[in-house]
This record gives sequence, structure tokens and C-alpha cells, in this order.
Amino acid sequence: MKIFGRDPVLFLNSLSAILGLVVTFNVGLTENQAGWVVAGVSAVLGAIAAALTRPIAVQAFTTLVATVASAVAAFGYNVAPTTTAAINGLILAIVMFITRGQVSPASPSAPASQPAKPVL
Repeated sequence: MKIFGRDPVLFLNSLSAILGLVVTFNVGLTENQAGWVVAGVSAVLGAIAAALTRPIAVQAFTTLVATVASAVAAFGYNVAPTTTAAINGLILAIVMFITRGQVSPASPSAPASQPAKPVL
């Protein structure tokens, strides 16, 4: 499956980074809420992306690194939501470009085999 001739995982990871960027515009979220949003969106979209690629481990690693980095920035340190989102976007961009050559889109499921025809 491709979107505009591109791997859909690129779009999912880019969407995650864009949503993280939206948090930086002070949309009325506290630091804690922004941390949950950035880490949650990164985790959910990353899980979808992992389901769409083979091998799964590479995209799962990308998701894990981005989500943990966001969570540590948001909950381990007292930083602004802009910093949390910036860390998430940076990690996604770096790890995505490092690992993209090692994965490929999952092929659609092969149709079920037809029952054998009786021999006459």
C-alpha cells in the first residue's frame, strides 16, 4: 500500500511530528497535558506504522525511542511543551531517516487458497 507513491509510514511519522508541533503553539495545555498528548500520539501512530511495515522491530524501535524521549522530557524534567514537542520531532526525524532503508511496506494479505477441485 502506498500513498502518493510513498510509504504510508513516512506520512504517519510526519503526522506525529506535526501534531507535536501543534502543541508548541500553546493551545491551552499544561506541561503535563502536552507531555501526555505528544507521547500518546507518538505511541499510537507509531504502533499503526509498525503494523504497516516489515520487519516490525525497526518501526517499533523508532516509536519506542520517540515516545520515551518525549515522556522523559515531559515528566522527568520541568520543561515547556515546546521543548517536549521539539525533542519528539527531532528524534522522529533522525531515527526515521536512519531506519527507513531497513524496512518495507507490508504486502496485503494473499487471498485464501481455493479448495481443491475434485478430479473426474
